[in-house]
Amino acid sequence: MRPLRIIDVTLRDAHQCLWSTRMTTAMMLPIARRMDEIGFEAIDLIGGAVFDVMVRYLREDPFERMRIMSSVIRRTPLIVHSRGASLFTFDYFPDDVVELTMQRIAANGIRYKTLYDALNDIRNLEVPVRAAKAAGLYVAGGLAYTLSPVHTDEYYARKAQELVRLGVDAVWIKDASGLLTPERVRTLIPAVRQAIGDLPLQLHTHCMTGLAPLCHLEAIRLGIDVLHTAISPLANGPSHPATEWVVKNARRMGRAVHLDDAGLAEMAAYFRYVAQREGKPLGQVAEYDPFHYEHQIPGGMVSNLRYQLSTLGLEHRLDEILEEAARVRQELGYPVIVSPFAQYVMTQAVLNVVQGERYRTIPEEIRKYALGYYGEPAAPIDPNILDRITGGAEPIKERPGALLPPMLPRVRQERGPFATDEDLLLCCFYSREETDALFAARPIKTEYPAAPSPLVTLVKELVARSGLSRVSIERPGWKLELGLGS
Repeated sequence: MRPLRIIDVTLRDAHQCLWSTRMTTAMMLPIARRMDEIGFEAIDLIGGAVFDVMVRYLREDPFERMRIMSSVIRRTPLIVHSRGASLFTFDYFPDDVVELTMQRIAANGIRYKTLYDALNDIRNLEVPVRAAKAAGLYVAGGLAYTLSPVHTDEYYARKAQELVRLGVDAVWIKDASGLLTPERVRTLIPAVRQAIGDLPLQLHTHCMTGLAPLCHLEAIRLGIDVLHTAISPLANGPSHPATEWVVKNARRMGRAVHLDDAGLAEMAAYFRYVAQREGKPLGQVAEYDPFHYEHQIPGGMVSNLRYQLSTLGLEHRLDEILEEAARVRQELGYPVIVSPFAQYVMTQAVLNVVQGERYRTIPEEIRKYALGYYGEPAAPIDPNILDRITGGAEPIKERPGALLPPMLPRVRQERGPFATDEDLLLCCFYSREETDALFAARPIKTEYPAAPSPLVTLVKELVARSGLSRVSIERPGWKLELGLGS
């Protein structure tokens, strides 16, 4: 059996799950060169919420982060991840914007591209896959996983075949809500494997129910090629299985994993240091929650909703809203609960409960979804509410991006001239206020306080765990003494 390969998600999805997407470039740089030596298949860097938060809150140019990190990480491919034609925001963009984005990603040092469509409408991936391949990027096409009567193994096998026909280099199963179980892994992975032939198959799942590590073990047994994992301080909870745990158990199962264990230990020590310095949480193993399989809402969204409801004195209605979200999703044809549809379903559920009348208010995004402007729903929308949502309008049949006029000429005229195509793209994605603030904050700050040496950090951890007050290590010519207060 081929060696198991690992994609590291610490620099993107892990801190998106645990640190509200607030890891800066400066926090990444001190460990970047060592990460490059560990032997990962690739390192996930930017995409989805990370791109958005960088611009809106961190005031860091995502393209600049690509350049900075690719100048340090040279051996291991860096990944930029996007959602089909919506790229990094909730809006859908015309083909000219999608094509230029793929070109500029490659021009800024990126060699690996992961993408998916939130509705698994493979038509929405035609342009980004073609453009990414033309730019020389390695392309892994994703299947957004969910539970419903229509999202069967046969459904995913059919969608995987459509990805193969697009010319992707690999296929990955994206379980953003942590819904996979070991039992489903045993049937899903063989079905997708048969559909894609010799192409590499990857698994990306989250630990919301605590089952993801077991799913990884089952996938290893079935011969999965690549697993997505996070270094232990940023693993578990709503994040991913821990790299060290997966590697250790894969080897016990007889799968070779060519990663540098000492490098993983240094990486873990460094991110524990960053977490302590920044006051960020470490990942904790989640308890099994069967209710999660009903509403399927990601943990971070539930936490945010609980806080928002508490400010209105409505926190006691959280379970009612989650139950309504499950009902809304069923009526809307079982959209996968990932961005942006997780937000759309939740918004409709909140309105239905708080207003006391179901579908009294219908957001424009729900109307556009029902009319096909984001792609084809997996199942028909409940006819009892379809007319109320659409007002009797006929859904579109075309690929959504084909209906959007070119955007680049208009943005050049309205907001140009631009020094670079990267600035042009940023102005396509964001308002003038947001880009003005971003441009004023340049360049990205790259200085970060040095962490203690790995040896000192390791010894201090041993002292803390053992309950000793002090430890002494002697070698010819030197002596190291450390205590809890050192």
